[in-house]
Amino acid sequence: MAQLVDKAKNWVSEKVANVKKPEAELGDVSVKNVSGDSANFTSQLHITNPYGHDIPICEISYTLKSADRVLASGTMPDPGSVEGSKTTTLEVPLKVPYNFLVSLMRDIGKDWDIDYQLDLALTIDLPLIGNFTIPLSKKGETKLPTLSDIF
Repeated sequence: MAQLVDKAKNWVSEKVANVKKPEAELGDVSVKNVSGDSANFTSQLHITNPYGHDIPICEISYTLKSADRVLASGTMPDPGSVEGSKTTTLEVPLKVPYNFLVSLMRDIGKDWDIDYQLDLALTIDLPLIGNFTIPLSKKGETKLPTLSDIF
């Protein structure tokens, strides 16, 4: 009887391991707009759903870093769902106060761009499996707004 139970466990674990899972990809970080006290950046998150039904997104957690400093971090609770058998694109807003950008002047240098790393965790609710987190990371550089952009 123990062998039969072991075979059943192995069969179930093999089937669960081979189940298609949603995939996600991060776009580059870019400046969305500027205000008198902050720069608002954004990144696109593309989520592909292999299932024929919608799956809910529990939350999106993110951290934007530059020169080993955290510029922005936060959580988007319950941002919606991913349509069945489609790719859904979500915008992840990142608000960075100017005092952080001023402190990074050495990194910005003459070309007025900032090197960044965006770390993101996408948590979705999969049927039968439960919450499933997809970790994502993107490195790159983006141009900062100039004074003429602000005023």
